[in-house]
Amino acid sequence: MRTSTGARVGQYAALLAYLVFLAFPFLWLISLAFKPPRELASLHPTWIPKNPTLDNFRQAFDEQPLLHAALNSLLAAFGAALIAVVIATPMAYVMARRRGRLTQAATGWVVVSQAFPFVLLIIPLFLVLKNLGLINSVPGLVMVYVVWSLPFALWMLSGYVRAVPAELEEAAAVDGAGRLRTLVSVTAPLLAPGIVATALFAFITAWNEFFFALVLLKTPERQTLPVILTHFIGAEGVADLGPLAAAAFLATLPSLLVFALIQRRITGGMLAGAVKS
Repeated sequence: MRTSTGARVGQYAALLAYLVFLAFPFLWLISLAFKPPRELASLHPTWIPKNPTLDNFRQAFDEQPLLHAALNSLLAAFGAALIAVVIATPMAYVMARRRGRLTQAATGWVVVSQAFPFVLLIIPLFLVLKNLGLINSVPGLVMVYVVWSLPFALWMLSGYVRAVPAELEEAAAVDGAGRLRTLVSVTAPLLAPGIVATALFAFITAWNEFFFALVLLKTPERQTLPVILTHFIGAEGVADLGPLAAAAFLATLPSLLVFALIQRRITGGMLAGAVKS
């Protein structure tokens, strides 16, 4: 009993230390965002600002087109999430329901593709977009985000499809429903939570992405929010710390809120189908 209690206390202590480690950058970012210049330059920084101010937020909006960049990020993230889910849903159904060498090869390719580094993909994607005339455009960036998020979307949705009992589709077929009617009336409603979770995850991935946007978008009016944040760093590498922290804090909020909504569904999608009834 003592050993069990001690192990549990150790587990909770390790979990608490890990949470503190994860939360430290965000909490420090919030502290910097509300500090005046004098406190930012202090040799003895404090966690809580002594004279909190909103000047950093006003200066951030005055110096950079944050709202326009946020709109570009929103369009790219929403478009990528929508297209990825539309493509991934029927593909995931086939991968989950049809057993064979082709589906096994497709599943293996999905797993292997997650190991590809960004640098390996950017050159062929850049050449394709150049030939299509989509460099420095939000639609071109959406195409790249779809390619990047599609494997994980397939993996998530396949788990949700496997969690839907095949007996429901067999019962619908016995009652005379065709394949399309069964998919629309029986399977699709049960997949709705998984589809929403997958779309939101693709949205978060595109919203936070930096490397592809930096390479493919050249003009400020086309750039997304993560790229605009780099404009707060001067040519000599000196950062305008207060406005940068304020802008970064605002840019982080949407992804945190969305992830808080879907984190349970993401875990469910990864584990769905692991246990057979």
